[in-house]
Amino acid sequence: MTDHSQPTAAEPTGRIVLLTTSHRVAPGVLSWPAWQTLHAADRVLCADPGHPQLPYLREAGVEVEHAAADAHELVAACAGGRTVVVLPSGEGDQRLTDGLARLAGSGRVSMPDLELLPGSYDLPGARLLDLVQVMDRVRRECPWTSRQTHRGLAKYAIEEAYELVEAIEDGDREELREELGDVLLQVVFHARIAEEGVPAGEAGDDGEAGGEGLGAFSIDDVAGSLVQKLIHRHPHVFGDAEAETPEDVHAHWQRTKAVEKQRESVTDGIPVGQPGLALAAKLAGRARTGGVAVELPRGEGIGYELLQLAARAEAEGVDPETALRAAARVYRDAIRAAEGLGVPAR
Repeated sequence: MTDHSQPTAAEPTGRIVLLTTSHRVAPGVLSWPAWQTLHAADRVLCADPGHPQLPYLREAGVEVEHAAADAHELVAACAGGRTVVVLPSGEGDQRLTDGLARLAGSGRVSMPDLELLPGSYDLPGARLLDLVQVMDRVRRECPWTSRQTHRGLAKYAIEEAYELVEAIEDGDREELREELGDVLLQVVFHARIAEEGVPAGEAGDDGEAGGEGLGAFSIDDVAGSLVQKLIHRHPHVFGDAEAETPEDVHAHWQRTKAVEKQRESVTDGIPVGQPGLALAAKLAGRARTGGVAVELPRGEGIGYELLQLAARAEAEGVDPETALRAAARVYRDAIRAAEGLGVPAR
């Protein structure tokens, strides 16, 4: 007898969607595919009752079940072609993902489709938010960090800047990345201290009597001022001005700086505490670009000779500090060779 019955179609296995979100993006800001999936899902599960997305999902009419389903329960919940969305915690759910991987690898279970759906993405610079949060906690809880002041940290800013220059000159990319981080740490550290202002009744770093919150500012204020400065000093990028060459850009920069600073002298704003060759070159450059006709002072001694060399280097587009360091490195290598030693690794 021939069996003329039709074969039974396999039951749809459904879909499990792990919806991830970035804690660096404001809760409720989700991609359109994420919202579509949430609204179309048969069930939405979240084991964390304090998940930052929950209030926004409720407001959008998405019903979320507080449940910590294991892998077997999730697979069963998808039977019949249903879609289940899972919102992992910020640390993820290693137990669940490992369980799903074991089931899929066993070959004994008809698995639903597994999908990882990013609901929000980190934007460039997102890790800077982590840095600000970590710095805030370290400032509050570390016995050493919590006692530091702008004045006490000043020497480290100088040291880190020199180490950054050395990494650049050595051409070491790994070292360069690390040293850039150390310089960035100084910026974030000082900005975090500045949030506290000058404590009431205490003298500030400038020696003036303080008041609660006097002069307080944050890293956002620092970044905001920098953004405004960059936009204002690049009218050829953000405005209607034109600049075809680096010299045009430099001219724009100098004109806008002159308007902003309203300085009486071209020498205003030059830190006299910087290394001597750099100071001499900076003064010569300001005088030259400012159109101040002044002869270099003449005198006895090597100081005046170095001044002449620094001014000549600046006029020729050479940084005398960099040039001298390069020559000093060659000298150092020659000394080591004379001692029978090798050249230091770079």
